Amino acid sequence: MSAVAVREEVLQLRLRGLRLPAFLAHYAPLAERAIAEGWGPIEYLSELVDVEVAERSDRRLKRLLDEAELPAGKTLTALELARYPPPMRAQIQELCRGQFLTEAINVCLVGKPGTGKSHVMAAIGRALVERGSSVHYTTVAALVEKLLAAKRDLRLARELKRLDRFECLALDDIGYVQQDRAEMEVLFTLLAERYERKSVMITSNLVFSQWDQIFKDPMTTAAAIDRVVHHAAVLEFTGPSYRAEQAERRAQTAAKAQRTRTATS
Repeated sequence: MSAVAVREEVLQLRLRGLRLPAFLAHYAPLAERAIAEGWGPIEYLSELVDVEVAERSDRRLKRLLDEAELPAGKTLTALELARYPPPMRAQIQELCRGQFLTEAINVCLVGKPGTGKSHVMAAIGRALVERGSSVHYTTVAALVEKLLAAKRDLRLARELKRLDRFECLALDDIGYVQQDRAEMEVLFTLLAERYERKSVMITSNLVFSQWDQIFKDPMTTAAAIDRVVHHAAVLEFTGPSYRAEQAERRAQTAAKAQRTRTATS
């Protein structure tokens, strides 16, 4: 093996050791381009660093999106913002900037079923991830089930620690879960653990005065509401059901198509 080949092999080993995969993949092709275009050493190194930074950013975004487990297609672009009043639109756009995370502020999205709460929460979550924040999206039912399993296996503290590494937990449909005492306790434990430390986003079809249907015990209900709402932005969804409107439009389209077929037959 020639001295040049040995030096190149050592270089590749060191790049792997330094965890610079883009350097490893692109240093040779970029060197050829640098020679062809007459780059100086600073230009060559700067281009190589730019490639490494860009690919590292792409890998981080992919990892954050995988960990977030956000529902597909629920983005800000796909959201019909015009259906919401201007103050709420401004509030949604502000939340997408992510400043609330630095202050451990919660976000409560409350309103009737079908009004877009889950979509808005997922869209905010996606915007936060794209800004580099760690988010995890789950239904409350799935979360409670996972916490109960962890408690049974004596690893609840470990599971809470795992969830704690996310800057924001997006908890969907708290109002649909009618917890028994064990379920209520693990959910309350999670909310208490994150209080004034990490943000939580929650959707609910129940107003806060009805949360006794979730936590049963009046004192626990009051304590849970206090921890969620004390530092919180509240979005109230009062409009008509988006899903009902979509179903009506589909029905109208189908009826129109049927009339057209009948008229031409």
